[in-house]
Amino acid sequence: MTAHEDAGTAPDTGDSASLNNRVHRVRSGELDGFAAISGGTVGSKKLWMGLVENPPLSATDNHHHGDSEAGIYVVSGHPVFVYHDGTREVRLAADPGDFFLVPPFVPHREENPDPNEPAVVVIARTTQEPIKVSVPELYQLGETDA
Repeated sequence: MTAHEDAGTAPDTGDSASLNNRVHRVRSGELDGFAAISGGTVGSKKLWMGLVENPPLSATDNHHHGDSEAGIYVVSGHPVFVYHDGTREVRLAADPGDFFLVPPFVPHREENPDPNEPAVVVIARTTQEPIKVSVPELYQLGETDA
């Protein structure tokens, strides 16, 4: 890399144009809540990325993320991603290094069945807003639902 390698550590001049003409670095430990890459942290327009840790023996509620796609990378632990295929509940067990795509409007939940180890994932989504629509149960997404 050139001398511009550390451009992400340059002071913010307040000029929004300067935010979008360079590479940004968010160092480990500098997250804004869960967000690493967002409109608020680095001026991203279409991408949000962050780190989420699910504690042992935890589960989210059933939900979907509206019109946002979500890409998930499992850093550590063994989370389980649950959705409904129209006939039955499907449980996808994950290992570190696995990737998942959750399409828009697909009801799902994340679980961490491990009694000792947290599950840590990196999430990338295609909206800046943290869309989370709770649903009473998992159901198959139909053509008219999207």
